[in-house]
Amino acid sequence: MKVGFVGLGSVGGKLAGSVLRNGFELAVHDLDADLVAGFVARGAEDGGSPAALMETCDVVITCLPSPQACAVVVEAMLPSVTQGKIWLEMSTTDASEVQRLGEAVQERGGFAVDCPVSGGCHRAATGNISIFAGCDRATFDTVLPLLTTLGRRVLHTGDLGSASTLKVMTNYLATANLLSVCEAMVTMKAAGLDMATTYEAIKISSGTSFVHETESQVILNGSRDIGFSMGLVKKDIGLFQNIAEAHDVPLEISPMMVKIFEDGIARYGFDAQSDDIIKRLEEATGLDITAPGFPAEMVDDEPEESGYEVAPPR
Repeated sequence: MKVGFVGLGSVGGKLAGSVLRNGFELAVHDLDADLVAGFVARGAEDGGSPAALMETCDVVITCLPSPQACAVVVEAMLPSVTQGKIWLEMSTTDASEVQRLGEAVQERGGFAVDCPVSGGCHRAATGNISIFAGCDRATFDTVLPLLTTLGRRVLHTGDLGSASTLKVMTNYLATANLLSVCEAMVTMKAAGLDMATTYEAIKISSGTSFVHETESQVILNGSRDIGFSMGLVKKDIGLFQNIAEAHDVPLEISPMMVKIFEDGIARYGFDAQSDDIIKRLEEATGLDITAPGFPAEMVDDEPEESGYEVAPPR
């Protein structure tokens, strides 16, 4: 199976690395020629363009920063879609948009799967990230061997678009947790508590979470380098808010989160690390939320393991 990969950014580049590391023939494309050159030096092929990738590959994966970017790429690939070609969308995107594009792929005899990932850039690098997959069961069974190479836990979520809806929900929850962790740590600092002790208190308690055990470490280091931008957070939680509004769910926390990240982007920029959102509280209080002994970036220290399908209880 020859795999094409479009989008070699902070997540996509790591996922493409897993494809290459596990022996698949790989061709890549990105607007950043240096990223493409880096993969070519490691043994991948320069795919040339999205259309050329679809012509020469069995599967083309897209991992792009916005629904608009994805639409441009997939629409460029459509004339090259023929019977049996597969498009895997690994971006965090709008469900209705992935359905629209997927239907266009299917009309030409191809197959479409929305399969966003969750678990952080550090787990994308090791193939230990989790993957949601939205498609019919037959298509899922076809792509499962590739998905279990890219990730450890793979969940078939239902029809095309269902995975994107669930992924937006998980990013909303992670963002809510990030903001609450920031408020908790700043409040504890203001109350005179040691930050390393505060970190451990949260970690061993009912207040812990994946976000705390990963992102709190780079916050306390001061690097705040989690490999994800404020702009992308705002995009993701905005997509969740859109889902709620479309279904007349009167959310209260979600609109506040959107406003907080709008303010963060206005202060620090679209491309600022998402964990820099704690600076709003540091600046308001004059407190420094750092502590020695924490890493500057997250590294997955779990060994890479073979992936498997996760089955929900029935």
